[in-house]
Amino acid sequence: MNALRPYLNAKSVEELWAHHTTLMAGYGFDRLFYAYTCFQTANTLSDPKDALVLTNHPADYVDAYVTRGLFRDGPMLNWATRNVGSTSWRILRAEATAADLTPGQRHVLDLNRKYGVCAGYTIAFPMAIKRAAAGIGLTARRGVTQDEVDALWETKGDEIEIINQVAHLCITHLPASGQSRILTPRQSEVLELVADGKSVQDISILLGRKPETVDKHLRGARDTLGVETTAQAVRKASVLNQIFVLDDATADAPQPPRRAPAQKVPGVTQDG
Repeated sequence: MNALRPYLNAKSVEELWAHHTTLMAGYGFDRLFYAYTCFQTANTLSDPKDALVLTNHPADYVDAYVTRGLFRDGPMLNWATRNVGSTSWRILRAEATAADLTPGQRHVLDLNRKYGVCAGYTIAFPMAIKRAAAGIGLTARRGVTQDEVDALWETKGDEIEIINQVAHLCITHLPASGQSRILTPRQSEVLELVADGKSVQDISILLGRKPETVDKHLRGARDTLGVETTAQAVRKASVLNQIFVLDDATADAPQPPRRAPAQKVPGVTQDG
């Protein structure tokens, strides 16, 4: 499929996302919400600060849904954390109306009605990493009914799902140069060495720096990524493709990350 070539040629998440939103709009899905995290637990949805979130929903919708935490009560997102594959929003709406709704769930439904997030499909991607979860919600244009979306899925569903699978796989291996929390090359380097099992003393010898300097870079990496421990920093930097860079990086100035072997809430890119 010629439509897949730009995904394979994309050099950054932003480049890929621009193509993906345009392509999905051609199928009638003009608003997308993608999320990927490796910090999922059995009973708790990941903090959006620990996830890569891409969306072209309006900023005020994203603020209410993501920043204020309403996503935790979102039926589509909750479905995606427990399942793999795709599902019509008809099924999810039926489940929501069949049970007693919590105040949070009612707020989500009201928010979705206000912004015309009423008809669409959700795709949850298979993950090979424990505690990882990823999915995308495809919202149909205002005025399009769920019946029309379901009819489209009957004929184009496999094609749309394959395209989104390719987009997801490419996203997890591309640098997100628009991330608001970008490590310096030195911070990336010391985290890589920690990931390789090196101690602070080992790193100081390898880099020819004092242990205090290594600690400073590790502290800076934790602060940049918004985590408390170095182990968390290694995991989050891996999720955001900011360690194991392809090119040598010797300067300490921030630059777009590049990963070889992986609106904005750290991790939210908002278009439109």
